[in-house]
Amino acid sequence: MSVLFCSSITIGADQLDQAISKHRMGTLIIEGPAGAEVDVKQLRHSFWFGAALANQMFSGSKNSPSAEKYKSVFLENFNAAVTENALKWPSMQRTRDRIDYSVVDAMLRWTEEHEIPLRGHNVFWGVQKFVQDWVQELDDAELKETLRQRALTIAKRYRGRFAEYDLNNEMLHDNFYERRLGPNITKEMADWFREGDPNAVLYLNDYDILTGNRLNDYVKQINDFLGQGVAIGGIGVQGHLHGDSFDPVKLKHSLEALGKLNLPIRITEFNLPGQRSTFHRQRQSSMTAEQEQAKAKAIVEYYRICFANPNVDGILMWGFWESACWIPASALFKKDWTPTPAALAYRDLVYRQWWTDESTKFDEHGKTNVRVFYGKHRVRCGNVETIVEITPKDRVLTVQL
Repeated sequence: MSVLFCSSITIGADQLDQAISKHRMGTLIIEGPAGAEVDVKQLRHSFWFGAALANQMFSGSKNSPSAEKYKSVFLENFNAAVTENALKWPSMQRTRDRIDYSVVDAMLRWTEEHEIPLRGHNVFWGVQKFVQDWVQELDDAELKETLRQRALTIAKRYRGRFAEYDLNNEMLHDNFYERRLGPNITKEMADWFREGDPNAVLYLNDYDILTGNRLNDYVKQINDFLGQGVAIGGIGVQGHLHGDSFDPVKLKHSLEALGKLNLPIRITEFNLPGQRSTFHRQRQSSMTAEQEQAKAKAIVEYYRICFANPNVDGILMWGFWESACWIPASALFKKDWTPTPAALAYRDLVYRQWWTDESTKFDEHGKTNVRVFYGKHRVRCGNVETIVEITPKDRVLTVQL
């Protein structure tokens, strides 16, 4: 397994640490009794450390031991989610006369119960092989009206419930709808959706961008859509088109180039090893102990580069359990739920290195300053406590106890 986790040499560990401190931390100015001790404990990151939700865990026997364990482990490790397949049009409406909302509804109920923001992936997918036969058989007028109804129906039914949506997946690689209905169809899709949900946040989503291979094409496409007036709310970049590892320099460069578009960025579908690895082609292959350690180091490096970039708002793994993961070897947890070295490294990074847990004392003026990672925190002094949330928009927040 060839590993390129060399940013400590190529990019510089100190450079990443400084960027993380600058872009991912703010200051709580806490006021209370002089000399008293105050504790600040983080409850949740504002940055999305998320994962995809598998259909089978929200359908059929929803209270099965596997489903319960799956949900419990998710909540212990992630703070954001994305529908892996549930919202995809072919999954919801395989035939023209029947739409199945059950799995999407179940995912939304569960994520809302646990205050987990959920991405809707995806409303449309214009890669022709993923367009249902019955949709392809429609004439142009019927096709356009059917697209309009799909957009309006999803937008109205789930108004205000999804944090964001991928509007039309992977248009850089194929767009059946544009070939059939012309270059304005993306804007029409967005307009129809915003008609049903005026506050919907619509993302583009594509692959082979963070490798650098299609970066320039994607930047041009985004600028073209913005020029048309398409209501783009963010940039989705899939994180699984590398091989056994990734090129940290190309990753960093790609994120910086996309950041110049001044739109939020999500790493929407992350696997390591990725789609160009032998582990994608040979799904049943197992990693050696050495490969598991290399995977853990590479994942940490990937996350550090992304977390250091101020335009990246989150990373979502494309599966986390070996029995429900597109590339099983990339999962954090084995079939028996044993954590891999990557799981331990991920948790150390997110819940220890990037987690606020501070105790200090108020000075003689009854003040103290605490540097914290952006997110929700509990501030406690004696029997008095308050919950505060500090975001990058705040940077400095005053708390009175």
